Amino acid sequence: MLLIRLLSKPQMGVWALFLSITTIFETSKSSLLKNAHIKYVSGSLGSQEKSIIASSSLLINSLISLIFIVVILFFSDLIRQWHHFSGDLLAMLTAFIPGLVFTVFFSHFEAIQQSHFDFKGVFAGQLIRQLTFFFIILFHFVFHIVPTFTQLAIYQSISIALGTLVIYLFSRKYLHHKFNPTRSWTKRIIGFGGFTFGSGLISNIATNLDQIMTAAFITSPVAVAYYNVGLRINGFIDIPTYAASEIIFPKMSQALAEEGHGKVKYLYERMVSLLLALIIPIALFVIIFPKLIINIIAGSQYEPAAPILQLYMVASIIGPIQNQAANVLNSIGKPSLSFYVNAFCMACRLGITYVCITNITLYGAAVGSLLTAILCFWTWYFVIRRQVGVSLTSIPHYLFGFYKMVYTRAIKIIYKQKNIAG
Repeated sequence: MLLIRLLSKPQMGVWALFLSITTIFETSKSSLLKNAHIKYVSGSLGSQEKSIIASSSLLINSLISLIFIVVILFFSDLIRQWHHFSGDLLAMLTAFIPGLVFTVFFSHFEAIQQSHFDFKGVFAGQLIRQLTFFFIILFHFVFHIVPTFTQLAIYQSISIALGTLVIYLFSRKYLHHKFNPTRSWTKRIIGFGGFTFGSGLISNIATNLDQIMTAAFITSPVAVAYYNVGLRINGFIDIPTYAASEIIFPKMSQALAEEGHGKVKYLYERMVSLLLALIIPIALFVIIFPKLIINIIAGSQYEPAAPILQLYMVASIIGPIQNQAANVLNSIGKPSLSFYVNAFCMACRLGITYVCITNITLYGAAVGSLLTAILCFWTWYFVIRRQVGVSLTSIPHYLFGFYKMVYTRAIKIIYKQKNIAG
């Protein structure tokens, strides 16, 4: 909200692409390493074995980051040929190389914390990382100083460095201060996280695909800025879904082991219903008043993003069905099936988005996202119905049951307050 009022639309477009690229890299790398690291360390008994697992994970982490840095440094001509404003993007990525180094250790300490079921350091590190960048931007905003692209990248690096220091202080008691990776554990970690990494990479690319394809085919940073505004606001709607994913995954795994597919089916239907009950009222409000929301978040100059935001909101209503379906497949031990369905949806999205952009231009990617969401909704539903017997008709039943419960409790509270007042 502050930065979008400091930068011009073209500058916001470049900033959005920078965030898309770095986010895809960081979250995809995390999906490969974190789950495997947590699974093997938490199940390991000896400190020597834990040290080997952590070292092997750090080795993979470092090599992936090194490859990305090499691409930035030695394949810059390919990046420049992407579109006409890639020079600024390349400058940001180059300035962010120290940040890429710090993310190696940040994500490593994060996995160590979680593998020991300790989340204080993760919270503290993330908090300091985000607050540092926020206060720097707040300083620029208060004194009306427009930051350069290089400065923004450096600020991101500084924020990650401070977050890494904080999370390290919390993680010291779990560190062995040895670097002893082995080939066997390196292969096991990669083997475990392969399909998860593929699914995570596809999901992250799909999230940012509208911005990337708009930049490539419309070649306008202003258009990218409009999509970034819509995506950021839509991100608020997706927060309950992502939070639920963290909670429901271990619950489903436990339910499968103890009670079978019937309990998994029940948990899926109840969770989707709860998420829809939370999302639908907010989404409908945004669909009816998109310009009001955009004015509050980004300012009146971004009002052309209103149709994009409306289309995103419609797609977000059916989003939980797909997201939680992937959780079900992972929890019942079928990550490969989840990967193949994700790959199919990604291929459809690429084709549909390309057709829509070339015919509808500015709003084409948003239209493509909605059409793809509808297609993938039915794809995921048929897959999940076949695997655990999910019924689409059960979801409205639980949904209205939730609203009825909220209404009943609200009436009781109102009557109770009236009786107290009387």
